[in-house]
Amino acid sequence: MVMTMRHSVGVKTLHDQRRSLVTWSTSVVLLVGMYAGFYPSFHRSSAYSDVINQMPKALRDLFTAGIGIDFSSGAGYVYMEMLSFMAPMLVILYAVNAGANAIAGEEEQHTLDLLLSTPVSRTRVTVEKAVALCAGVLAIATAMGIALVAFGAAADMGLDTGNVAATMVHLALLGLVFGAIALAVGAATGRVGVARGAAALVAVVTYLVNGFAPNVSWIHPLQKLSPFYQYLGNDPIRHGISLTSVGVAVATAAVLAAIAVWSFRRRDLAA
Repeated sequence: MVMTMRHSVGVKTLHDQRRSLVTWSTSVVLLVGMYAGFYPSFHRSSAYSDVINQMPKALRDLFTAGIGIDFSSGAGYVYMEMLSFMAPMLVILYAVNAGANAIAGEEEQHTLDLLLSTPVSRTRVTVEKAVALCAGVLAIATAMGIALVAFGAAADMGLDTGNVAATMVHLALLGLVFGAIALAVGAATGRVGVARGAAALVAVVTYLVNGFAPNVSWIHPLQKLSPFYQYLGNDPIRHGISLTSVGVAVATAAVLAAIAVWSFRRRDLAA
């Protein structure tokens, strides 16, 4: 085990998470299959679109952030039923849990001392943990994307494969940002609960900022600071990837990872 940790902390982390990754990936595939199975009945009736369109504008904008979209289309159905809430919630849950456990979890379980007793620096440990976090999030987003393409074709949703891939890139980066928050807080405090709580709080606040911005004038200037705006603000399921949003999300995650490295290097570890 020591030799494995010495050669690659990231590989060992992914190996330890293999069952969790299989479970999460299988779950998102089944979720996509369930929603795709319901689509033909929704598509044949205008009732679904009517219900959505009859919602108060403020409530509708909370889920769509003011984006005009045809909810009777395959892209509109996927947007409303999955991409606006369920998909990001699942990916963020995984990412925050993985980020919180990366450093703080090892410390609370008293396995961090063993890891650091090998010739591996704190910087390398943090960086490889971040890479493992990224790989896990990408694996789940990839599983979801493949399922969307496959089940979407079976249900005749008319989804563009390139746009699905673009959406999954944005989704993975959304999860990575919040996972990086949990990683940074965990590295700074050594406490899993604090790391999870901080990331969850930021997720809730930024989700509400993005959702209420179209209708609340003083919030509107803050909308583009929300990771949820970088995720769906340019409507990737219809318009493809936004390089600007990708760049902002990557830069945010990189800065948070750097904070995690700096915090972990300067902190005395709990006994």
